[in-house]
Amino acid sequence: MTEPVPNPLEQLRTRLAAFRPGEVAHGTVAGFADGEVVVRLDSDGSGEPTGRIPRHLLSWTAFEDPAQVVAVGQRVTAEVQGAHGGGGRVVLSAKACEDEALYRHLRGARPGDVVTGTVAAVHPFGVFVRLDGAPPHPVHPGTGFVRVPDLTWAHVDHPADVVRPGQRVTGEVIGADSYQGEVVISLKALAEDPWDSLGLAVGDVVTGPVTKVVPFGVFVRVGEAAEGLVHVSDLGGRAVAEGQELTVRVLETDRVRRRIRLAAAG
Repeated sequence: MTEPVPNPLEQLRTRLAAFRPGEVAHGTVAGFADGEVVVRLDSDGSGEPTGRIPRHLLSWTAFEDPAQVVAVGQRVTAEVQGAHGGGGRVVLSAKACEDEALYRHLRGARPGDVVTGTVAAVHPFGVFVRLDGAPPHPVHPGTGFVRVPDLTWAHVDHPADVVRPGQRVTGEVIGADSYQGEVVISLKALAEDPWDSLGLAVGDVVTGPVTKVVPFGVFVRVGEAAEGLVHVSDLGGRAVAEGQELTVRVLETDRVRRRIRLAAAG
């Protein structure tokens, strides 16, 4: 009886399935192709060079040619980013494992951990934090990073409105990002949610400052860190400016979507 011919595609899928994102893989540089480093992985029994390191995942150090960073025959350690059956390759990040101390630090960060550090830099896109006990980052001013929405429950126009360089902060770990080499943290997670003590009900009348004027209406602060929208159709023809006090009536509150609909009162 003739044995069935192995399906090459199924064999490839089985091989690639052994490589899971986040795992560390070891191999030998087999060459270069299309600006990427080709790697023969130790754990791939086929002996084929199926690992690929894209140039942006090769090193934290700036370079012109991948051959300036690694050589054929050199041993490499890299983190698996994913496996692509269509191209028959395992995408690797050597950069993630390049700084051993940093990689150990990232692997040790657990969601829910509470960490403390010093604000190292404030940018429109977020805040870098130099975490206590963390190794220096090869590129960024700190290994901790706070995204703008994770700074505070209140609306902010710029992170500089909330923190400043040199300030001590404490936050909760959301996760570790080996791509950027950062521990993503939230300061907001450790602060009381203002919605828990808002105490607004439909029909209540309150007065608060207009925080923003937009084409479709205005936003009014109705709590310590809660804002509601007065649609232009609910302004009653009033012309209002940012900073002006406005008395409003609560029309609707949506706790899940964190939205409050208001109308000008009086």
